[in-house]
Amino acid sequence: MSRTAVPTLLVILAALVLPPAARPQSADPPRGFLAGQWEEQRQIEERFRAIPDPARIREYMEYMSEEPHIGGFGHGSKRVADYALEKFLSFGLDAAIEETEALMPLPVERHVEVLGPEPYTMRLAELGVPEDKDSSDPGQLPTFNPYAADGDVTGEVVFVNYGIPEDYEKLAELGISVEGKIVLARYGRSWRGIKAKLAQENGALGALLYSDPEEDGYYQGLTYPEGPYRPKWGVQRGSIMDMPVHPGDPLTPGWGAKEDREKLTRETARTLVKIPVLPISWGDALPILEQLRGTASPNDDWKGALPITYHIGPGPVTVRMRTAYDWQVRPIYNVVARIEGSTYPDEWIVHGNHHDAWCNGATDPISGAVQLMETARGFGELLQAGIRPRRTVVFALWDAEEWGLLGSTEWAETHRADLGEKGVTYINTDSTGKGWLSMAGSHTLQRFLNEVARDIEDPERGVSVFEAARARRLETAANPDARREIEQSDDLRLAALGSGSDYTVFIDHLTMASLNLGFGGDSPGGVYHSNYDSFHWYQKFSDSEYVFGRTLSRLIGTAIWRLANAAILPFGFTDLADAMATYVEEIRETHAAMESPEDIDFDAIEGALDALRDAGQGYEEALSGLTDASAEAVLGNVRVSELNQLLYTSERRLGYEEGLPNREWFRHQVYAPGFYTGYGVKTIPGVREGIEEEEWDAARFYVRVVSEALSSLTDQVREAERIVASLR
Repeated sequence: MSRTAVPTLLVILAALVLPPAARPQSADPPRGFLAGQWEEQRQIEERFRAIPDPARIREYMEYMSEEPHIGGFGHGSKRVADYALEKFLSFGLDAAIEETEALMPLPVERHVEVLGPEPYTMRLAELGVPEDKDSSDPGQLPTFNPYAADGDVTGEVVFVNYGIPEDYEKLAELGISVEGKIVLARYGRSWRGIKAKLAQENGALGALLYSDPEEDGYYQGLTYPEGPYRPKWGVQRGSIMDMPVHPGDPLTPGWGAKEDREKLTRETARTLVKIPVLPISWGDALPILEQLRGTASPNDDWKGALPITYHIGPGPVTVRMRTAYDWQVRPIYNVVARIEGSTYPDEWIVHGNHHDAWCNGATDPISGAVQLMETARGFGELLQAGIRPRRTVVFALWDAEEWGLLGSTEWAETHRADLGEKGVTYINTDSTGKGWLSMAGSHTLQRFLNEVARDIEDPERGVSVFEAARARRLETAANPDARREIEQSDDLRLAALGSGSDYTVFIDHLTMASLNLGFGGDSPGGVYHSNYDSFHWYQKFSDSEYVFGRTLSRLIGTAIWRLANAAILPFGFTDLADAMATYVEEIRETHAAMESPEDIDFDAIEGALDALRDAGQGYEEALSGLTDASAEAVLGNVRVSELNQLLYTSERRLGYEEGLPNREWFRHQVYAPGFYTGYGVKTIPGVREGIEEEEWDAARFYVRVVSEALSSLTDQVREAERIVASLR
């Protein structure tokens, strides 16, 4: 055992032995607070954390997941929005539905037929489960991939495994082309939109995406309803809009859909796929896979869990796909509640989760939406008791997230001027379950979030959610080096954000510091985007007592109260410099491993990171000098507002107005989804992807862009340090 592991183990053992009452919240002020402020803030937090109630969370869940509620389709989404609005108003909050719109095509024709050798017509439907009344609710949406093209195509089938870049590289090695063919790809290892994009780029006529039981079916465990995993006829719906180019309404990239500005046409929209694509069950995929011949699957990685010999093809199986859509602009209902700050009303903390689902959506997204509502209720109760946050707090339930982050993106683009001037932090949740706390986001908030996590008790383990998450990371560390890093670090490192949920517009486009939080790791995921994501499934296989939902509400509510009331906003910069240094090292290793790379000079970025680290440390030392400062004197100083504006706009310095290559909407130069990863993050993306794609001039250009962004941030941090020093 290493020397560093001994105190870590003792801390964990002590936390496990001591009851919660023996582990009181620290008497020392947390980050951002002065000694004279902390007792009042501590009492506010304790009062808030006593409010979230599992019974109420269950009540919201049962109502909101009772019927399908698909954005833009039928009455379900408006019903849920009206319910949330009614609740917000009953909590005493100022709330309204802010309506916008977007292009949202619904299917009017879907037909897939195996023409031979042995004919078969696909079901393209999920079967109801007698034990689960919601699995066959009226108003359910057909299985489809939104934003696929209309089409009527016939061709031989080629199995492309997961349909990701390395799979097409393997096909090229084998001399197999998909041009003029219909590809069959299995879900997994990447976002579905990448599978569609690559099929199109490689000349396929169409694409079928199926759920192999190896990923989320019987290979993983018992299938629904006996177990939590996807049954034979289960289908994963989901958008295939090319979101790595931009999310939101395909016709209004970068501006609000209701602004007085001419929209693009479908022909000029860059995020619309040009080939027909449909999701299918493994039950519908099996008649194809059984009849495929040609090249055998080259290795085990190309074999799923179906009881067949996997072949690639092409043929002799021939398939006809016929699809048509009703291409209409449809309404979106965002539900927004506001509590105006008592002291700094023009500094906003925004907390969001979406309310729309592909079906009933108990897990995705209602599990997260209901904790947001209970957090809002807690704020409402304290507001009625005369306790108002110093900064403005916004609670938002977004619509049409599933289509391509439509509601949040259109809202943020509409309010971009206000958010650019006033946006402090965006806190996102989405699906949540049971297990361990997952933390991702801006590294300028890493130390702050770790402090909050230390003060929230895990609902099952008798330790803080920080201690439980740390123990889990140690248990699941990929290698000794990863374990050693966890053991030697005071804090848990935040994961970097890519895309895939409503934080995207805030961090990637507006470059506003953002967090994404939830519980997981002990909840199976076998019914994602299917009719089986129901209240019955959630009660049987997930957070059935709603104690993790309550814990998430306590955690996020505490974080919001601290951000809202902090004398000095709790941003820090050394963690960002350290995280970016690991990213630069990764990029260096990628570059060095290439066969014939051109020279890339990383000195400018590394020098800028050293300067940022020094400035960040200087800022921390200046903050430590305020330990004994008078709260009244500091809060009364006119320069505090100037300081806080420097802090919350610090993330803006990491943006570049011209954006990334071929996708100018993505402006953040540290975090972005990869062009060919979809949701998966590419850190320092301009440089990293330039090297990966051997676009050497682009890589060198973005080395300069990132270096200049870091230098600009460093100047801002040093100015913040000077102001802090003047407050002593």
